[in-house]
Amino acid sequence: MVYIKPFKGIRPCDNAMAEKVSALPYDVMNRAEAKSMAEGNDHSILHITRAEIDFPDEIGDYDSCVYEKANKALAAYRENGTLIQDEKPVYYIYREIMNATIQTGIVAAVSVFDYENGNVMKHEHTRKEKEADRIRHFDVCDCQTEPVFFTYRHDDTIDEIVKIWIKNNAPVYDFTADDGVQHILWVIDDEEKIGIIANQFTDLNEVYIADGHHRTASAAAISKIRKEQGLASEKDDPANFVMAVIFPDNELKIMAYNRVVKIDDSFSANEFLKKLDQKFTYEKVEGDFLPNEKHIFGLYMNDSWYMLKAEPSLYNSDDVVANLDAAILQNNVLAPIFGIEDPRTDQRIDFIGGIRGNSEIIRRCKEENAIGFNLYPVEISDLMSVSDHGKMMPPKSTWFEPKLRSGLFLHSFKKD
Repeated sequence: MVYIKPFKGIRPCDNAMAEKVSALPYDVMNRAEAKSMAEGNDHSILHITRAEIDFPDEIGDYDSCVYEKANKALAAYRENGTLIQDEKPVYYIYREIMNATIQTGIVAAVSVFDYENGNVMKHEHTRKEKEADRIRHFDVCDCQTEPVFFTYRHDDTIDEIVKIWIKNNAPVYDFTADDGVQHILWVIDDEEKIGIIANQFTDLNEVYIADGHHRTASAAAISKIRKEQGLASEKDDPANFVMAVIFPDNELKIMAYNRVVKIDDSFSANEFLKKLDQKFTYEKVEGDFLPNEKHIFGLYMNDSWYMLKAEPSLYNSDDVVANLDAAILQNNVLAPIFGIEDPRTDQRIDFIGGIRGNSEIIRRCKEENAIGFNLYPVEISDLMSVSDHGKMMPPKSTWFEPKLRSGLFLHSFKKD
């Protein structure tokens, strides 16, 4: 059982403002990039989600004044009409179109108790320092300023409601962002449809976190804080929910998360290939190379691509995590050959989202004296299987595109 409910979203006042306010998620950019993105745009949500951009560089990202600035910016946006709040609880339909990819989800408030009870399934460990940042941000703003990205095994009834609503109702927003991704939002304000959608999710055993583990954990922490303060004692209190866009699994596509590894002058390509030969078959290929199935990897080294194929013994296992290509690479190459035991912290390895393509791997390898690996993308069924088994995926296993656009809807923790 998954308990969701509609909410009174805080959102841009009109389509033109939605385009100005919205931005990429806070955690896909560094401070300098965020500052550049918001430059000349006094309406950008980045002045809230990344308020450090409005301070001199000597002010730290996590200084108390940064969180206070975010809260003041949110209040100002509401006071000057940049952001408005819906008068009654609603669901939203959020569609993103990127080239041939179309994904359409329901925006709803999901009970954090389902997260704590294991009905909201996770596949990734979180880092306490990242949790602490969003906890403070949400707490000071009294609002969840960005959604999380959930998925579920698609349901025919929900699919049909969404399809008919889109056909018969005009969207409140429809714009194309500067990265070419189209964003469309509809408001579902029909009580009957709202009830049916809620009931369909009640019949589901679980939903899955696709992206946003830290924001989900932070929302759950806010619930505990507010309960201790006597501000969230009722099940339906807003602070007991996390705002999520919940996409059906059959509309999502995961892209590869590739790796580059820095090498030094002692590195020998021939010796490295000899070590690989113990567990992989390999061959040099002409031109560019992308893996076309699981357990095949691309290796970029010395201005050339190689195709690596893992021996069956490396993945002939009932362990759903050990069978993942990121785990095969970590356990059989990165750790034993390069000594990279913890890819989260080792400075010799970096990760490249698949949307950047092989060109980014090649650029990084040439500029940084590195070798690169491209991987076959994880499938949604893999993500769900790992979560169903109560296990965690290796770091940087999944890259979702298109990204959710921040600023199109916010979730207040204030009671009505």
